[in-house]
Amino acid sequence: MRSSRTTALAMAGVLSLGLLAACSTDDEPSGDESAADGKVTITVAGLQPGAEETAVDALNERVEQFEAKYPDIDIETQEYNWLASTFAADLAGGTLPDVFEVPATDTKVLIQNGQIADIDEQVKQLSYAEDFNPEVLAAGLSDDGKVYAVPAKSIYAVALHYNRKLFTDAGLDPDKPPTTWDEVRSAAKTIHDATGVPGYAMMALDNAGGWQLTAAAYSRGGRTQVVDGDTYEATLTDPAVKESLQFLGDLKKDGSLLENTQLGWGDVNAGFAAGQFAMYTSGSDIYTALVQNNGVTAENLDYGLTALPNEGDDSGTLGGGTYAAVAPQATDEEKDAAVKWIDFWYLSKLVDQDQAVADAKILAEQTPPQAVGTPTLPIFSKEQYETSLGWIQDYVNVPLDHMAGYTDVMFEQPVIPEAARATQETYGLLFPIVQAVMTDPGVDLDALLAEANTQSQALIDQAG
Repeated sequence: MRSSRTTALAMAGVLSLGLLAACSTDDEPSGDESAADGKVTITVAGLQPGAEETAVDALNERVEQFEAKYPDIDIETQEYNWLASTFAADLAGGTLPDVFEVPATDTKVLIQNGQIADIDEQVKQLSYAEDFNPEVLAAGLSDDGKVYAVPAKSIYAVALHYNRKLFTDAGLDPDKPPTTWDEVRSAAKTIHDATGVPGYAMMALDNAGGWQLTAAAYSRGGRTQVVDGDTYEATLTDPAVKESLQFLGDLKKDGSLLENTQLGWGDVNAGFAAGQFAMYTSGSDIYTALVQNNGVTAENLDYGLTALPNEGDDSGTLGGGTYAAVAPQATDEEKDAAVKWIDFWYLSKLVDQDQAVADAKILAEQTPPQAVGTPTLPIFSKEQYETSLGWIQDYVNVPLDHMAGYTDVMFEQPVIPEAARATQETYGLLFPIVQAVMTDPGVDLDALLAEANTQSQALIDQAG
């Protein structure tokens, strides 16, 4: 059984990534196949509101396959978009689905607050339970090591996305994308001067602006928070943070910056899909969302992906990801059903060839096709990731040749987790500064960052 209801919920994400041994299984989690009184019905996070109809069709087909495999479980899909500002109210009001998605940055707080269910028993019955990348799984564990959230999808490193046609139109070689921030600035200006299209855009709305500013600072060797034992220190006055803001001011002065300070994650994707600017930074997995939500195809967007420039000592790339969790009021039967769905929808295609092919086939055969093969960082190991790609090679339809600037280094670049405490609150302090410098490059960044740093430290102390 399928239904669709719209709700707004919450998002962001991170982690550091190590590599593990490969795994493979056909086993299922334990638990009764049905509740004592008959079928178990659970609601699950579906796609974002406004997703392309073909993406919805692909989801519905997988639901049908799941219900055929587990005839005593009914799945109702629910449109879902995580919003930290509304999560608690949605939880209290009972509008959350039984299975929902949360960012890595928020899992620990949700566990501590009792806002997600203990699914340790169910997850440990999966035959690949011991094969998760431990650094990835760590974000979903309680202090006593129990599993409350499972890494599910969109394990990414922030990367640079670019419009290859605009590069070509400006006389630039799209097969040689920028590798330094100076080259990004130069390319942005060249594109604007040659085509009239802004060369660069920046998420600046709400916490998305702070998220991408932090990614830019990491790429220059900076940090927004440092940890020494049990001491957490806000470091928004790190020179790399200011340098990243000055970069935006320089683009503004060059005339190559899209002058819109109200772009969130969905807005910037929509603008990029429409050809409104040439470059922006976001998670490396964004191509799937561009196809699902914005109707991108190889015919209407000549898409390119390359690694974020890494410059200076201790530079690296901000990493993140999405975790699957279960509502805290779920019964044991509902948790059993929920973990079966998490296994089927998110994870089995990574470790089981039949499931991998079934999922890829459905996506590839939609009209127009949905994305198959978008680069992501591995939930299990590099070896298992490469094996799973081999299973579906006949269905891969993303422009991997145009993503080589990222895929050539994706397992080598340092991936750095987001700040451990008051992460979203700190992003909330940073985005107004992003907006300020995009509006007026001459704004007093030192004063703004010093004030934000004081406030961030207070939030960190409060969180501790």
